Amino acid sequence: MTDADPDLDESNRGVASGSEDEGEIEGTFLVTAAEADSAVLKNVESGQVHTLSSNPGVERADVVEGVVAPDPPLNVSYQLIETTTRRSLSVARSDEPPTAHSKELAAGQDVGGLALEERAGTGEIHVITVPEDDTEAAVDDVLDDEEQLLSRAARLGVNRVEVRSSPGVLSVRYMP
Repeated sequence: MTDADPDLDESNRGVASGSEDEGEIEGTFLVTAAEADSAVLKNVESGQVHTLSSNPGVERADVVEGVVAPDPPLNVSYQLIETTTRRSLSVARSDEPPTAHSKELAAGQDVGGLALEERAGTGEIHVITVPEDDTEAAVDDVLDDEEQLLSRAARLGVNRVEVRSSPGVLSVRYMP
């Protein structure tokens, strides 16, 4: 065998080699599961999932901005090696009806329509027009997809998601 570059050798393709920080991933991560001795983080930008081999004190629905790195030698689990920020998120069904502005947005679109609008300050409001008889089922469907709501909240940099409804109108408010 020659002194060829091992990274170009067919048998070494896909095998990590190189610097110590290779494989480190910096990002915003949603904690989708947490137990005493492990946790699962989801990168909210890429969707990549990282199982931590230990729990650094995070809880489900936390958002961590930081760096994860694979555990050697197999690189199948990860460690959270740096934390820049950490915050908790919440999702709630509100007893309040959508605002007058949200109702106006809904009136201007067909059933099934979605309007997205930035909130004054930080966050977004999503207004969905639904069949009046199916409003509660639509609220339940939105709340059932909690991971998607939390991931979007993490991307937007907000702390809470509030779902409001009135017959035919559903608003999802992403707020600080």
